[in-house]
Amino acid sequence: MTHLILSGIAIYPVKSLAGISANSWPVTEKGFQYDRKWMIIDNDRQFLSQRKLPKMALIKTALTDKNLILSAPDMEDLPLPLAPVDGHIINSTIWHDQCDARSVSAEADQWLSDFLKQDCRLVYQPDEVIRPVDPDYAKPTDKVAFSDGFPFLLISENSLTALNHEMQLNLPMTRFRPNLVISGCPAYAEDSWREISIGAIDFRLPKPCSRCSVPSIDPETAQIGKEPLTTLNRTRKWHNKVYFGQNALHNQCGQLTVGDAIHIKSTGAKQPPL
Repeated sequence: MTHLILSGIAIYPVKSLAGISANSWPVTEKGFQYDRKWMIIDNDRQFLSQRKLPKMALIKTALTDKNLILSAPDMEDLPLPLAPVDGHIINSTIWHDQCDARSVSAEADQWLSDFLKQDCRLVYQPDEVIRPVDPDYAKPTDKVAFSDGFPFLLISENSLTALNHEMQLNLPMTRFRPNLVISGCPAYAEDSWREISIGAIDFRLPKPCSRCSVPSIDPETAQIGKEPLTTLNRTRKWHNKVYFGQNALHNQCGQLTVGDAIHIKSTGAKQPPL
């Protein structure tokens, strides 16, 4: 019998900046601790992402016991407190959501503006701010930080292997920015999963992940290519969108560790139905 395991964990402290891989990480009410806790906004208080500024891919993030550290080519590292207490509330926009966020510091704003060559600000989501998940796919109690819409994105290793085979390339999983990477299942098996457990935490998979241009950006160079969107348009297109990976919601808090066993609790029709 095939054993499904959690083979990768990734956290993205600042929305659309480079992520961090981990061997073990706490799960909070809003998802992985510190995942998309921070976000960059423009002068109109709209979130910024690699879709508009591919250069954001070049900003690396690191976490210590006390600091979030930003680093980028030709810039001095910028340490920022994990729990800022100053700053004022800024009503910010993520897609169709209005969400209160707190400013971090003038120093952070200047550092990011200098590197990205655009006026911008760094904000974070205080713990007491509640941003609900789309009620069409979630329970009223489900919460999320500054992710596009869901606390987790899950992809199986063999789905990427199959996509790379179609492309005749070897793109890394980092292109697709999952939080949870699964091994031991066939390609796209996750399309039919509805409820699973990873270690001691139960997950619901209500919706496949439609993909934008970000996976076409090389995270090492910020250069934009044609793949994987060209191949996804041929192989994973449904209702004029392309899909790769599954959004996920968690039922409990706790800790996830690479190597945790995965159990499939319920399945359904493939989503997307390809």
